[in-house]
Amino acid sequence: MSAFGGRILLALTLIGAVGCAARVRVYDEPHHDYHHWDHREDASFRIYLGERHMAYRDYNQLNASEQNDYWDWRHNHPDR
Repeated sequence: MSAFGGRILLALTLIGAVGCAARVRVYDEPHHDYHHWDHREDASFRIYLGERHMAYRDYNQLNASEQNDYWDWRHNHPDR
């Protein structure tokens, strides 16, 4: 039972490490600041796309102009 418990502990540790490593900072060049891309930023991004009647695309698939448009919108729609 001890070996099984050790494996579970190792698996939980690895899952936690992956969760921490998944945090991403995105540089907003026109506004000269960084944003943490997390579940809240993803939700805001989906609202942005919905307001523009655009199908979901991963932020990284947007070209620089489209990314800048998003950050312009985002600075005018801060979290409450």
